[in-house]
Amino acid sequence: MSNSEQHPWPERRHRLLADVRLALAFLTRLPASREAPGPGRLAEAVYAFPVAGLAVGALTGLAYYLAWELGLYPLIAAVLALAVQVWLTRGLHEDGLADMADGMAGATPEARLAIMRDSRIGTFGALALGLALALRGSAVAEIADPVLVLATLAAAGAASRALMAALMHMLAPARRDGLAFEAGRPRQRDAGTAGAIAVLASLLLLHWTTVLAGVAAAAVVAAAVGGLAKRRLGGQTGDVLGAAQQAAEIAFLLAGAVLLA
Repeated sequence: MSNSEQHPWPERRHRLLADVRLALAFLTRLPASREAPGPGRLAEAVYAFPVAGLAVGALTGLAYYLAWELGLYPLIAAVLALAVQVWLTRGLHEDGLADMADGMAGATPEARLAIMRDSRIGTFGALALGLALALRGSAVAEIADPVLVLATLAAAGAASRALMAALMHMLAPARRDGLAFEAGRPRQRDAGTAGAIAVLASLLLLHWTTVLAGVAAAAVVAAAVGGLAKRRLGGQTGDVLGAAQQAAEIAFLLAGAVLLA
């Protein structure tokens, strides 16, 4: 009998921890892993994306809680918390949102992809960023209660990053190079596991009605972003995934604001 057959759990645990560290290192600035993912390696770890989302959301919620305890108004506390969130993620998803918004102005798929690779931000990108931050901050301020804010941010972070995994599985990369191509295409099982983790974690944090509304809203807008990318670009890119994450998080937070405020 091989060593892997004798000790399956230690090996699986090691792989699980490695995947969580990789997801944290890729999606956040947390010092979780020094591993440089090879071709297709990131696709194998997408089921751990919601764990990174939970961490980002919880730390953002904690920042809001501390600002609230200092006596700041909810909107100011929300803006400060979002500043912490942007720092934690290095603005990775916001950058994708801005690039995709700018790229949609191109006349052809090739032109759109070229615009999206331009590091300069245009009018549409700036507008998209401003509106996204305003909607997220307003939703958090509307919920107001720091415990509910923390729970909603954590759940929204998990759900929105699970939907990134879903889009990676459903849409082929639009380019033959770049981050999306090198990341690989996840298996349906891994993308489905990401969704299950996000839903279960959300149910531990929020009432099931809020989770149902939040996940449904997030899934609809993420699907809309994916559909737009397929029509206008021919597939997904890292920027598309970032835009989908932002849209899904906003939708989840707005659903939470409606039900929890």
